[in-house]
Amino acid sequence: MSVKSLSSLFSFSKSSSFSSCPSSAQTFPESMVEENIENVETLITKWELSSSSDTKVSSLFLHNRKEAKELLKSVKDLRQAMHFLLSENSTSNKLVHAQNLMQIAMKSLEHQFYQTLSKNRDHLDLESVLSVSGQSSDGLSSLDGMEASEDEDELKRAGETITEMEGVSQFPVSDLKAIAECMVSCGYGKECTKIYTLVRRSVVDEKLYQLGIERLKASQIQKMNWEALEHMIKNWLSAVKIAVKTLFTGEKVVCDHVFSASTATRESCFSDITKEGAMNLFRFPELIAKGKKSPERIFRMMELYEALSEIWPEVESIFNIESTSAIKLQALSSRNKLADSIRVVLSNFESTMQKDLSKTPTVGGGIHPLTRSAMSYISSLGDYSQILSDIIADYPPPSRSTFPESYFASPTSGDHQTSAVSVHLAWLLLVLFCKLDSKAQLYKDVSLTYLFLVNNLHFVVERVHTSQLKDLLGDEWVFRHDKKIKQYALNYETMAWTKVFSSLPEKNSSEMSPEAAKECFRRFNAAFEEAYMKQTSRVIPNAKLRDELKVSIAKKLVPAYREFYDAYSVMLGGEKSLEVLARFGPKDLGNYLSDLFPGTPILSSSSSSSSLSSLCSSESQGSITH
Repeated sequence: MSVKSLSSLFSFSKSSSFSSCPSSAQTFPESMVEENIENVETLITKWELSSSSDTKVSSLFLHNRKEAKELLKSVKDLRQAMHFLLSENSTSNKLVHAQNLMQIAMKSLEHQFYQTLSKNRDHLDLESVLSVSGQSSDGLSSLDGMEASEDEDELKRAGETITEMEGVSQFPVSDLKAIAECMVSCGYGKECTKIYTLVRRSVVDEKLYQLGIERLKASQIQKMNWEALEHMIKNWLSAVKIAVKTLFTGEKVVCDHVFSASTATRESCFSDITKEGAMNLFRFPELIAKGKKSPERIFRMMELYEALSEIWPEVESIFNIESTSAIKLQALSSRNKLADSIRVVLSNFESTMQKDLSKTPTVGGGIHPLTRSAMSYISSLGDYSQILSDIIADYPPPSRSTFPESYFASPTSGDHQTSAVSVHLAWLLLVLFCKLDSKAQLYKDVSLTYLFLVNNLHFVVERVHTSQLKDLLGDEWVFRHDKKIKQYALNYETMAWTKVFSSLPEKNSSEMSPEAAKECFRRFNAAFEEAYMKQTSRVIPNAKLRDELKVSIAKKLVPAYREFYDAYSVMLGGEKSLEVLARFGPKDLGNYLSDLFPGTPILSSSSSSSSLSSLCSSESQGSITH
């Protein structure tokens, strides 16, 4: 008797399937046992693989389901007979003959199992299990707890008629389950699971490859350029959802159903089928996290982090056994490594702003490149606030005591995690403002210093207004910084135009002599020309801010000049004399002011393309300094 024969016989003696029936089996008359063996021999040998019959290449479960049912019943009857013979005389020739028949039957079932798996390799999924278990996908509450049924019941549920669907069985899961339970109960579980594992693992590997999941080493990732990596990340984000929610879920459901009679078997099979592919799938984000920590990579890393967070409940449910715990640990490790890398990138971004050493002032006090790049980055971070809230919840920025007094007020939501993101983003903005303050000192003209601050702070606040940052920072933050812009604008007007304002007599001053009036005109002409030449080289990129500031200057200057002009133009006599003294008429003054902040100096009344005269006389117009 072969080693396999002895091990199979030993498995019968220990099989729980017969723990409740030895006494009844021993009551069989020996003649009935012999008759039982003779009855099953015909059917079993008919499907012997070494037979010259055409049946050896046929799929019994596809073409003759009734005979397939009889074959499984014959194996069960043979098993009962062997159990009786084993208890009576373990060395009898009848037992040896029965064991030989059992080996023939097992080889046949092994072949049928492989055929069913191969022919239906693309038709084993969640729906195929639900169809035989009488459930719908909506009604499936968990992956566990599907009750096993007897071989006969499974085959009855599958149907006894011949069914063909493009060369595949309509009931592959039922067939596999029936064969597997038969083989496992007869001590041939290893042969069965080996076939199942090999076939299904190849299916999983093939489908992962079709989803674009490659087996990459860390060294390969390090050598790739960012464009190639970004393409791989986008592909992974789509693939991981399909792999978890469809591929791995389906494999677990089918595996659990086919091997429902043995917990250890189904757990071992599922682990062997999915472990390598799943480990490779979930290792990819960690390889990305270990790469360069450049600022532009943070957004893709946050998307990877979000994807892992979203599928984590399914990962925990699917890989909930000890043999697949390494898969869960890999997914968790990737998620944690991503969080660490994202925090490092945020820290590096802050350091990059602080270490910006550019010493070249922007022309005309315009928007600094650092302001544009930093605000593009920070406003994009605001779009990922929900993800960031989880990542930086336990990694807060400096405490609020490091903020200037009344600098920051959190949103009224009171949510701790949201508040952590708000404070962190507010801190990054404060770092930017401090850097801009230092760059403002590069201008020798104090008025230009304030105009630079007006432009850059206004740019920041506008980006906050038009992005998710407004909700994160709150209305109070916006209000305080709007107020700062107004103050900087007022400081600019004072420093840039005070000499012009002061050249005119104060209201309610005593009447001047003709000589004093002439001198006043001369002072105004010189002061306005000097200021105008300077301020037309200044830059205000934002059209609304530009108009508001021009209107504010015009409202302060034009009415005062018109009052002086109207009062002393008659006194100074002839028109020729007036043209020499009053180089700027009240009407033309508004036209000159409309030329402010174009970026190039122009001193010609004919060059004005618009007039602020109407704006200056309109009480309905607002001002940035009001």
